[in-house]
Amino acid sequence: MEECISVFDMLKIGVGPSSSHTLGPWRAAERFLNELKDENQLEKVTHVKVDLYGSLSLTGKGHATDYAVMLGLSGQDPEYIPVQNIDSIIQAIAKTHQINLANEIAIDFNPETDIVFNKNFLPFHANGMTFTATINDGQEIISTFYSIGGGFVVKEERINAKKKHQIKCAFPFPIQNAEELLQYTITENKLISEIVFANEISMRPEAEVQSELMRIWNTMLECMYIGCHSEGILPGGLNVRRRAFDMHQGLIGLSNYNSPQEWLECIRKTEVKFRQILKWVSCFALAVNEVNAALGRVVTAPTNGSAGVIPAVLMYYMVIENHQADEKQIKQFLMVAGEIGSIFKKGSTISAAMGGCQAEIGVSSAMAAGALCEVMGGTPDQVLMAAEIAMEHHLGLTCDPIGGLVQIPCIERNTMGAIKAINAAELAMETDAKNAKVPLDKVIDTMWQTAKDMNSKYKETSEGGLAVAVNMADC
Repeated sequence: MEECISVFDMLKIGVGPSSSHTLGPWRAAERFLNELKDENQLEKVTHVKVDLYGSLSLTGKGHATDYAVMLGLSGQDPEYIPVQNIDSIIQAIAKTHQINLANEIAIDFNPETDIVFNKNFLPFHANGMTFTATINDGQEIISTFYSIGGGFVVKEERINAKKKHQIKCAFPFPIQNAEELLQYTITENKLISEIVFANEISMRPEAEVQSELMRIWNTMLECMYIGCHSEGILPGGLNVRRRAFDMHQGLIGLSNYNSPQEWLECIRKTEVKFRQILKWVSCFALAVNEVNAALGRVVTAPTNGSAGVIPAVLMYYMVIENHQADEKQIKQFLMVAGEIGSIFKKGSTISAAMGGCQAEIGVSSAMAAGALCEVMGGTPDQVLMAAEIAMEHHLGLTCDPIGGLVQIPCIERNTMGAIKAINAAELAMETDAKNAKVPLDKVIDTMWQTAKDMNSKYKETSEGGLAVAVNMADC
């Protein structure tokens, strides 16, 4: 039996551009510091070295993995750090060759030599990293972590222990796959969101679940707002111009508002012509992933590289489909999306380094499609059908970022994933679920088989596809 995976595990607040290459290593650095503290060794540390392996090494520079490691070792929290402080912290470390370990003790640290990009892969997972701390008696403390997608970080021995001891989920409705979820909705006569809510309040107070869901939404909304109001060129050397700003200006014109919430209400009052609907959805998705590419704060959904799909589809529902939608529908949408994402994680992967972009944009599109279907009145089996349709048409999607940056083709792919999600939900709503030919669990199995068959150069290594067809120098 799998461990419980909460909605809040699938929808994490953090800093871009990548959940597996930025947020994961950041959290791994935090965990390493906690290990040192637990062993009463932190104050004795004189030196720290970080070795990055596999995909973390091959595309780590473009994904700011080195930044993430330094920020994590500095004791910064990706959920709350003022993003405007990131550059100054990194520049100070590079200039002084010192790092304030855990924000407590200053030690010598040279990013050029103490963060090593090893191109070889560790056998357990494509995203491996090893932290080595030297203490004042010369002893070394070594710990290896794996960033397995969506900001999840594990140690190999923990996975092996779980297999041996069969950790049991404590949820009242433990869910391993889509069929189990569907059976709960039948026997309990509940919607998918109601099953998920019952699981969530078994772990934490109901008021906390409610407030955290809205904090996630408000972070998504703020991210879209920032992206729609930010001009310029994205960092990284590809000279990618932000497009959400111009698209937004063309859609909304001269309007007055002072906050993300006022902005949302302004859009809902705007008359949207049929041909503008796709533009609005694309604008929302572009906005999120341009913020993500600029090391802004986003919500993994289920990853940073696919963070724009779910907010864009939820905004579509609120500004196009249902102007009366309120917190109830927002929470409902997020819970369904989170549960579908967790089923994909259990049955396949949400790591592009393991499965290509089908594991990111494909999964996010499936999450958004299912969530949209429920809030539009779809039955549980139609919800799962919507998720299946969305993933079916992302199978085999590769991850080949140019320059290792989460920009081309990643940003545009979020717009495509959002549009496919809406289409999938509409198709499911118009289909009798009894006529479904491909169960969601079968498409998840197929996705995993496709991931295993996919050549490694198309799995977030920048060694194939667009990454080699397009020269950064020509951009």
